[in-house]
Amino acid sequence: MIETLHEPEHIAISKSKGIQIDWKDGHLSKYSLGYLRDECPCATCTGAHGTQPEKSNYSAPVAPFPMFKPTLKMMNVEPVGHYAIRIEWSDGHNTGIYSFDHLRKICPCGSCKS
Repeated sequence: MIETLHEPEHIAISKSKGIQIDWKDGHLSKYSLGYLRDECPCATCTGAHGTQPEKSNYSAPVAPFPMFKPTLKMMNVEPVGHYAIRIEWSDGHNTGIYSFDHLRKICPCGSCKS
C-alpha cells in the first residue's frame, strides 16, 4: 500500500456542489466543483510533457450577461487505490486523478492559502 502524507478520515461528495474532506489530522477542506475542475492535475490540464496547458475557468467570476454554459457536475467519482479519486465531469473530462496529497496541497481555506 502506498502511504500518503495526508490521509482523509471522511470524504463527503455532492455531485452538484463539491467535495468536503475531514483529514485525519483534524483539518477540514471544502472544494467547490469549479475549483476542483480548474485544479485538475492531468497532463492535458497542466501542460505536462511540454504541451500547452488547457486549464478550465469554471471558478472565474460570472459576467453580468453570460453566454449559456451548461452547469458543471460530477457524473461519477471513484477511488483509485487508497491514495486518490478520479472524477468524471459533465463537460466530458475524466482523466484527472486527484491524489489526496494533491487535494491537501490545493486546499482553498484561508490558513492553507497563506
